[in-house]
Amino acid sequence: MLRALTDRPDDQSTAAIAVLAAATADILVLSGIDHDYGLHGVHALQNRLTEAGQTYPHIAAISPMSGKASGVDIDGDGRLNEPEDALGYGWFSGENGLAILSKLPLGAIEDLGRVLWADVPGSAARDVLSVTAANVVPLASTAHWRVPVMAQSGTFDLLAMAATPPVFDGPEDRNGLRNRDQLLFWANALSDGAFTAPILAGRFNLDPMDGEGHRTALRALLSHPRLQDPAPISPGGAVFESDIPNTGPPAQDTAAWQKPPGPLRVDYILPSRDWTLIDSGVLWPAPDDPFAETVAQAGADRLVWVTVTR
Repeated sequence: MLRALTDRPDDQSTAAIAVLAAATADILVLSGIDHDYGLHGVHALQNRLTEAGQTYPHIAAISPMSGKASGVDIDGDGRLNEPEDALGYGWFSGENGLAILSKLPLGAIEDLGRVLWADVPGSAARDVLSVTAANVVPLASTAHWRVPVMAQSGTFDLLAMAATPPVFDGPEDRNGLRNRDQLLFWANALSDGAFTAPILAGRFNLDPMDGEGHRTALRALLSHPRLQDPAPISPGGAVFESDIPNTGPPAQDTAAWQKPPGPLRVDYILPSRDWTLIDSGVLWPAPDDPFAETVAQAGADRLVWVTVTR
């Protein structure tokens, strides 16, 4: 990632910068960002965006759970130090982490995902993990953060997260249940009312109607009395051609996956009802739009945006 953003730019990184710059967002919550100790990768991204006309002076990024060695054979296959044995799936510490870039000042990150998965009330951890694994595996497979944002209208809480996909496991459904409990964690935390005008944003890795996973957990967020779902749409998603017959509204999809599970809505921004919704969308142009090729070159994921005020 660092090479692609500095001395050896490739077509995908160049397209990704163009997409991020086109969004002209005040705050970017980015998943799939490799984390390194000196934040060299994130600073390189910051510099490229500045060159593209969008300056983000404030950064929030700490080491994620992904790729962090657990020292335990979590998947029980008799081998240690595989990606499946990390605290969150990953080949190296920091792979596919989370980062926030902001034009508004940010407070310190409160890392809410370090609590043990087995210690979360009602979790399924002890049903699918060995006793040894249950004593080390955190709730978050990547990150669950609370980050104060200092806006002109007052400070609010940005709740940023990236959940494990509810696939790539066996009949024990370890990833599916961990995804469920990660989403339910936020539903329960929001019910406690401790956050100030929160906005929950990130990759939930779960579609309301299609693909695998425990949709009751997602519904607990989408219908949460404290949140509102803008249900962003795009012209490109509405006409995207795939061989996978999904049933949800295609205009709401945020991932252009051709192979199974097909195009899905897996990325979300859910403002609390403290905010007035102005507009929302998914940056996915129609095929005849001149920018469509750039968006496709940037990768299968699509940028979700929401404009709010209070």
